[in-house]
Amino acid sequence: MTAGKAPHPFSIANYRIYWVVRLASMLALYSMMLIVGWQAYNLARETMGIEASATRLGLIGLLQFLPLFFLTPVTGWVADNIDRRWVIRSVLAILTLLAAALALLTRGGVLSLWMLYAFAVMLGAARAFLGPAHGALAANLVPKESIPTAIALSSIAWQAGMLIGPAIAGPLYRVFDYLPYAVSAALFGVATLGMFLVGPVPRSPPAEAGPLAQIREGMHYVLRNKLVLGVITLDLFAVLLAGATALIPVFARDILTGADPETMLSMLAAAPAAGAAVIAVTFSFFPLRHNVGNRMMGSVIIFGIATIFFAFSTVIWLSIACLFICGAADMFSVYVRSSLIQLNTPDSKRGRVSAVAQLTVSASNELGEAESGMLAGLIGPVWAVVAGGVGAIMVTILWARLFPQIGAAKSFDQPTDLDRRPAPANLEPINRSGEPQP
Repeated sequence: MTAGKAPHPFSIANYRIYWVVRLASMLALYSMMLIVGWQAYNLARETMGIEASATRLGLIGLLQFLPLFFLTPVTGWVADNIDRRWVIRSVLAILTLLAAALALLTRGGVLSLWMLYAFAVMLGAARAFLGPAHGALAANLVPKESIPTAIALSSIAWQAGMLIGPAIAGPLYRVFDYLPYAVSAALFGVATLGMFLVGPVPRSPPAEAGPLAQIREGMHYVLRNKLVLGVITLDLFAVLLAGATALIPVFARDILTGADPETMLSMLAAAPAAGAAVIAVTFSFFPLRHNVGNRMMGSVIIFGIATIFFAFSTVIWLSIACLFICGAADMFSVYVRSSLIQLNTPDSKRGRVSAVAQLTVSASNELGEAESGMLAGLIGPVWAVVAGGVGAIMVTILWARLFPQIGAAKSFDQPTDLDRRPAPANLEPINRSGEPQP
């Protein structure tokens, strides 16, 4: 099939069901995550000051990251060796039980801070298994030519969950404090049942090597494939450094003018997701096809520039515009990175590579928030954000030199210019998948 004749993912029944499952699960996940953090902060404030309570709130994010960090090699192996549909079904069923348990404990008035810590760990572990299976399964549901469009549509479901989930959680919480968890449990239940409607999908047979050998092979593949390694680490360091969203409460309360702090907080928090959603919708209709590597690096530079402008802004409309651009540029980078990874990774390794990619995304988000907070304590919030934006630009320039494979990637499904170069005589020939040729 030519790229112009690639079927739209929504014309494929399995993908339609998968998309609905992803939307329902993301709505439930982000709604539940917001209320977990809100309850943790409120419980801490009953006995602690603002600073100590904020530290406990940050601990919730860290506790979700740690299982992901330690389980990444295992979750990647699971996604490559067990039917990915059953992995997703199992995790969604567990998330259904977790949300239902939180609803019951909240309604009974017995939920404690330590219980929330335990739930944060379990939530992090569940997300560790869900991400690689979700990411790898999407590429099995559509033809290769349709993968970039499928990724854009999947990103729409993700961004919709990030926007709508927290938006409905607050009003539901005001009605009954347990209601957001009950609704999340229902959504997770619907998503679980939906996954049982996804029929068998083609995939590569599992590798014959043992689990430990496969884990080492997956990590080695990422380190050896310079294109995959480059796009993963570029996103990691750019977002890790330029985590302006972590300091949104500071800007809303003490720096910006134009509205009351609560209104500015809501608008600023929604701006990046809105920008990302616009790019995701655009690419779902008009997929990117040419000069993808250089455009990805350009989007990261725009991300850094918009971050710097946000730092110096003192009016709400300009700050919203800057964060909108940040979200759009970040989504552009995510779209290119995800497409390059999926199309340049053999299906037998997609689960393990997706696990590594998920780890870098989580590290850049959660650890980026910690880095921004600590740096703001040293040099102030404005200069901390400026330093992050400058850092993202410098990392992009450095990565262009360290990983020329990114700039040489002219399209998603063709070898880079560097791949076409003949291999040195003393090296084993390498094909596009990074595996030795016979």
